[in-house]
Amino acid sequence: MKTLYGIQYLRAFAALAVVVFHAAERSGGHFSIGAAGVDVFFVISGFIMWVISDRKPVMPHRFLVERIRRIAPSYWLVTLIMIAGAMAGLFPNLQLDAGHVLSSFFFVPERSPSTGEIWPILVQGWTLNFEMFFYVLFAGALFLPRQWRLAFLSAAFGFFVVIGLMWKPSSPMLATYTRPIILEFLGGVFIAELWLRRWTAGNSLGLGCVGAALCGFAAIHLTGAGFDEFICAPLAMALVFGMVSLEADGSIGRVPVLTYLGDASYSIYLWHTLAVSVAIKAAGILSIPGGLAVVAAICGGTLLGIAAYEMVEKPLRKLLSGEPLKRRELARRPS
Repeated sequence: MKTLYGIQYLRAFAALAVVVFHAAERSGGHFSIGAAGVDVFFVISGFIMWVISDRKPVMPHRFLVERIRRIAPSYWLVTLIMIAGAMAGLFPNLQLDAGHVLSSFFFVPERSPSTGEIWPILVQGWTLNFEMFFYVLFAGALFLPRQWRLAFLSAAFGFFVVIGLMWKPSSPMLATYTRPIILEFLGGVFIAELWLRRWTAGNSLGLGCVGAALCGFAAIHLTGAGFDEFICAPLAMALVFGMVSLEADGSIGRVPVLTYLGDASYSIYLWHTLAVSVAIKAAGILSIPGGLAVVAAICGGTLLGIAAYEMVEKPLRKLLSGEPLKRRELARRPS
């Protein structure tokens, strides 16, 4: 699929927003709106999956294999590091339980023995539980003819959300899979369908959507107002729709740094908390002022994510795709 630079930039900013959120939180500061980067990620995920499946048809089982191959290895590695750190006493607040460990590895929502929250061992991995749920439903849609897929996804997501609103289930799995936040994936799918049909907003209205969304997020931060998916989902959808409208109108060019950060966004999201924790603890020991500690934590978390992208994610992706094997086979072929 052709690179959509607007989507790449949103991935970069969403990942950095989460980094700032965690850095501020660990230092006792305030940037809770940074957590809304997750809402943007979910809308983007729905958008990308729908566009890719339209441009490059794939069988349902192959789709799931590719998604697991893309998401799981790096996540499992960071989870193993967290487990090793807990066993070594580096994370005294992290309690390990066999059932919770298995649930964390297999993307099954379960309550953490450390906090009671529905979190895996790597806390930010809670979003991957939603991602995997989306992928399973999306794979189900791929069994159907193209014209029925959108209706199927709308009915499936609507069904789960209605179940959640009516019965408010307490089990971790149902409480996760029936949260209204899952509609953000569906919102991304609808935006992708508009994009594919060339039903975009144009330059002026697209810029207005982006501006309105950013103003909305800024207002939440500046006023300290509470927010949830009912507020953030429309803002995230407006932001994504505005960016792809600007892209369709030819108003977005390539910015290499932001494009690269977009590529590295998944690794930044997974790995940053390790560096953030170390930076904040070091700042406390060295009596570094809070503001400077936050900046150091943000830089450390981002740089660790970039390093992991280059040294872990990219090599794993090449290895699991069979690229080295393909190269060796080509080298053996007679000219």
